[in-house]
Amino acid sequence: MINIGRRNGSGPFRMSEAASLGLHALAVIAAAPEPVSRTREIAARLKASAAHLAKVMVALEHAGLVTGARGPAGGYQLARPASRISLKEIYEAIEGPMQARACLFGEPVCETRGCVLSKYFGGLNREVIRKLARTRLTDLGKEFGGRNAQ
Repeated sequence: MINIGRRNGSGPFRMSEAASLGLHALAVIAAAPEPVSRTREIAARLKASAAHLAKVMVALEHAGLVTGARGPAGGYQLARPASRISLKEIYEAIEGPMQARACLFGEPVCETRGCVLSKYFGGLNREVIRKLARTRLTDLGKEFGGRNAQ
């Protein structure tokens, strides 16, 4: 069965909810007027599960992208300036290393030596990886404004 026109992620570029939460959360933190952002507040702003976001934030902390503090005054802040954090780093902190796969199938199924699509999609995937590596959190922060968008 083919799904046509699905509202949630119907475009060709898809991302897990966890990776999307990580990217959005760090954009929110970068734009926050306060030095520390609380998971509960970020989740409310993103209309996301606070429990799911908490797991994502732990992964971002382990990757060295944010620092967290527990307690009533706790929350998260960027571990380094937003200008030194790439979208690729955020994505990989959640999903692991990006690979420029050329085959659209889980395993290559073409019997011919040169799949007509692999060169095209391999290049497209490499370009997405390069674009995410070049784009800094500040580029998103400029859209949101805020204290950390430097």
